[in-house]
Amino acid sequence: MIRSVRQRAGALLGALALAFFGLPAHALDAAAVGRLAFGDGDERIEAIGALVAAGEPRVRELLQALADGELQTAGERVLIVRGEAGFDAVSGERIAPLPAERDEVVANNRLRSAVGAALASLKLLAPERATRLEAARALSGAVDAATAPLLRRALEREADAEIRSLLAMTVASLDLASSDRATRLAAIRALGDSSSASVKPLLAAAAKDPDPEIGSAAKLSLVAVEGRLKWGEIGGLLFTGVSLGSILLLAALGLAITYGLMGVINMAHGELIMIGAYTAYVVQNAFRQLGLFEWYLLAAVPAAFAVAALVGMLLERAVIRWLYGRPLETLLATWGISLVLIQGVRTLFGAQNVLVENPAWMSGGIAALSNLVLPWNRIAIIVFAALVLAAIGLLLARTRLGLYVRGVTQNREMASCVGVPTARVDTLAFGLGAGIAGLAGCALSQLGNVGPDLGQGYIVDSFMVVVFGGVGQLAGTVYAALVLGFGNKFLEASSGAVIAKIVVLVFIIVFIQHRPQGLFALKGRAA
Repeated sequence: MIRSVRQRAGALLGALALAFFGLPAHALDAAAVGRLAFGDGDERIEAIGALVAAGEPRVRELLQALADGELQTAGERVLIVRGEAGFDAVSGERIAPLPAERDEVVANNRLRSAVGAALASLKLLAPERATRLEAARALSGAVDAATAPLLRRALEREADAEIRSLLAMTVASLDLASSDRATRLAAIRALGDSSSASVKPLLAAAAKDPDPEIGSAAKLSLVAVEGRLKWGEIGGLLFTGVSLGSILLLAALGLAITYGLMGVINMAHGELIMIGAYTAYVVQNAFRQLGLFEWYLLAAVPAAFAVAALVGMLLERAVIRWLYGRPLETLLATWGISLVLIQGVRTLFGAQNVLVENPAWMSGGIAALSNLVLPWNRIAIIVFAALVLAAIGLLLARTRLGLYVRGVTQNREMASCVGVPTARVDTLAFGLGAGIAGLAGCALSQLGNVGPDLGQGYIVDSFMVVVFGGVGQLAGTVYAALVLGFGNKFLEASSGAVIAKIVVLVFIIVFIQHRPQGLFALKGRAA
């Protein structure tokens, strides 16, 4: 009885030891493990395929040890060494003490690539859908013949339609190298249903096959794949055009009020955008210290509007108020103010760019097609621009301030005669335009680094949008921003960014020569 109790206790301790060290008692193929450690390049690759095909649970641990530099040899024995603990790579038994003389199993780039593909393929058998989907996507770009048996087994047991589609494309890529003609034709037809750019080189190579039937089938499949990819490219151009148009709209909306409605040529408008971006940076740092980083935009948006609006009203009260009706002096004065603001920011924050990070909910994007990803930060900016535009439209059409601004814009003397405080309206309208510029800066901070020269890249584009749309017309500003956004992106796709800028500028010059009032001209007494 005592002996029985001791045997049970020993078995229990052995099980606990195995559980503690995470080493199951399943033995691996000793010959394959030996080839993996001592063989040449091809033998080691074949050994990985054999181990993966066997499907033993401990294969992942062995390959991970090789990838992490924990696989060693002692004589003819292969060991997994973690710190001071050593385990037999074949049986999983713990080895104590470790042999004094050991050599590390070195993995070259080819072997590391094969190990990475094998580890990814092993994830295809995981119970979690997200893990299997991630593995299928990782394998779709880099396939290895050694992983073919496991891929086929995973395809047979997979029930999810999206993962099955990815695995089918991967298996077809492998079958394309088969020596069987029927298998190759089936693989070519299967790849023709793909919408991934990674299959194009495979089909292009197959199209040069001396077999006329294989070459013809590959050409047809290649045409079908390129047709689907073309839709993704067009969708990408449309999305980037809307994205650029929304950015130009945000940058130009404030100028449409200060220049379009008030007639003030404000060369410091770009620096008001820059102030909004730096306000977002300051709010981000404050919320990071409070542990509320994910919510900083909720405070950064109103803060950027308020700070830029206060700076704009201060400029109007101190400088611009005395220069109404004198466009050249206003231009020179606001240009000087822009230099002062740039230098002030350099003094406070330094000349180097600062980083404004996206919250987690604005990271990543939507994979609309295989070659089209819509980033969340640009989607958020498009929605934000639409909301700002709607708010400005309601403010100008439905509020007393909007009524006053429209009245002063159309006939300042008559508005003053009926009791409109024109001086106060000028200050508030200029502050509104400056605040919208601050909102543009807050939005732009989500697309890249923020620096003292941030606004300089948008001042010319903002003036082009306002002039092209029609001075004093907010609707024209919207259409002009979208037209210029689409024009820039479609020209960039065919001729490059520099040529696109030149063509757009020449177009604006020619357009203004023939239609100086812009797309939408003022009508009636307002003209």
